[in-house]
Amino acid sequence: MNALHAEAFGHAVLADDWWGQVGRHSLGWVCLRRAGTLIGFVNVAWDGGVHAFVLDTMVSHAEQRQGHAARMVALAVEKAKAAGCEWLHVDFDSHLKGFYFKACGFKPTDAGLIALR
Repeated sequence: MNALHAEAFGHAVLADDWWGQVGRHSLGWVCLRRAGTLIGFVNVAWDGGVHAFVLDTMVSHAEQRQGHAARMVALAVEKAKAAGCEWLHVDFDSHLKGFYFKACGFKPTDAGLIALR
């Protein structure tokens, strides 16, 4: 997981405890594997109520542009709805607008953000 995150987000491989993080804070997650190797991941965090949040959508470079991320997000949407969530939020860098709005069906909304670092 750390290697996939580093590849997807362009940083050094870290020693984060992904299993601990998703186990404590997530409604669920979607994984995509090829021949036993993790090639895609989407995390669905939640507030314990009706709001869920798509985080860390990632696909290995060699597997990108094949629809994998959109299919994983679609499954995340389906499962969040089945879990009783009423809202699924996502934030993203501006170059990903087309992906989230067109490929995944998210709609633009008013939102606020405070940078803490």
